Amino acid sequence: MGIKRILSLVTVTMLVASSVVGCGSKGGDAAKGDKVKVDIFQFKVEAKDALEKAAGVYEEKNPNVDINIETVGGGNDYGAALRSKFQSGQEPTIFNIGGPQDVKDWEGKIEDLSDQPWVKDAFDGTLGSVTNDKGMFGMPFNQEGYGFIYNKEVFKKAGIDPATITSYDALDKAVKTLDSKKDELGLEAVFAVPGKEKWVTGLHLLNTALANEFESGKQAYEAKKLDFKYNKELKELLDLQTTYAYKPDGKVPSINSVDYAMQIEQKYSTGKVAMVQMGNWAYGGIEGVNKDIATNSGILSMPIKGVKEDSVPVGVPMYWSINKDKSSAEKDAAKDFLNWLYTSDEGKKMIINDFKFIPAFKGYESDELKPKDPLSADILNYANKGKTMPWVFMGYPSGWGELVVGSDIQKYIDGSMTWENLVKNAQKTWAEERK
Repeated sequence: MGIKRILSLVTVTMLVASSVVGCGSKGGDAAKGDKVKVDIFQFKVEAKDALEKAAGVYEEKNPNVDINIETVGGGNDYGAALRSKFQSGQEPTIFNIGGPQDVKDWEGKIEDLSDQPWVKDAFDGTLGSVTNDKGMFGMPFNQEGYGFIYNKEVFKKAGIDPATITSYDALDKAVKTLDSKKDELGLEAVFAVPGKEKWVTGLHLLNTALANEFESGKQAYEAKKLDFKYNKELKELLDLQTTYAYKPDGKVPSINSVDYAMQIEQKYSTGKVAMVQMGNWAYGGIEGVNKDIATNSGILSMPIKGVKEDSVPVGVPMYWSINKDKSSAEKDAAKDFLNWLYTSDEGKKMIINDFKFIPAFKGYESDELKPKDPLSADILNYANKGKTMPWVFMGYPSGWGELVVGSDIQKYIDGSMTWENLVKNAQKTWAEERK
């Protein structure tokens, strides 16, 4: 899900030829020495099984290293859980941070990774949000993109060519066509909107408007005020979804009870809705329910009317960081594991085949290392055509996207807040946080 927590700010670069070889890439320096435990506290639910598999393989090569993984994501607030973890004294060795705000918030705990062998192979733009004059503090998880995941078979039956949906007006027309043919298409609704998930609305949906206001997450981080130039266009995009969304009790407020699992697994993956706002990370969940629908899925743009209508937001969802207060042995083992995972031949195959990641590093140019699922392929296609917009939401004030705007969107959906007041509160709270 990216998230679930996310994100950052990146211009996607085409994969270019380069071989990645680094210290520790075959099990390296951690293969010998005293027993050492590495605790990983990570956010990506979709990567949980693959990460545990990778840790197991690494442990076989390095019997003195014990890797313990804890995953907090999905419907849970990773940032709050991470703070709680540190406050309890159970500090992990490896954990996740987002953009410049997280670098500032965690500056007393994060290790400078500037000297790591993978740094030279990170794509241009992927390290800027975790770099300042004191160092570079994060290893990119991967690259991800999101938009409207759609069911190709349903579109075909409805007589809709997805290639023509490159504007808000075209999307609006397609949505109304799908709605008019719901019965014959076997749909309960056109969309499933996870109103319960404030990260979907307060981070990802909001980003489509603010990525047209700010050039990068770093610029958003440095901005003292929010103009919210395209709030009316954002409202239009949200209203289109909620008007034609699945409603558990038939009424709009009940959209706020729909969570990620219901959206992806219960509705989209069973063919009961034609579209969902989500990213390429959802492929594994869809495939786990229905392989046919998974292989017949694609991604459409999320158009902000009159601005950038044919592009998708693409960025680095999170970064791996290392707790600088851990022992040298723990930190060395943590660095070795991450380097092995992303740069060894064995690790790279797992990154593609098990994690199903779009890499943020050079060295994945061979055919066997190119992403194979159609959602990732679509994201790369948008990137190769230059039809992307940055992830600026990790430049938001801490917690602001979810706790303020995400919460207010829930109130807007249930009718207890007007859009005008939502906009005013967003501007007011942004300015207060930036003082």
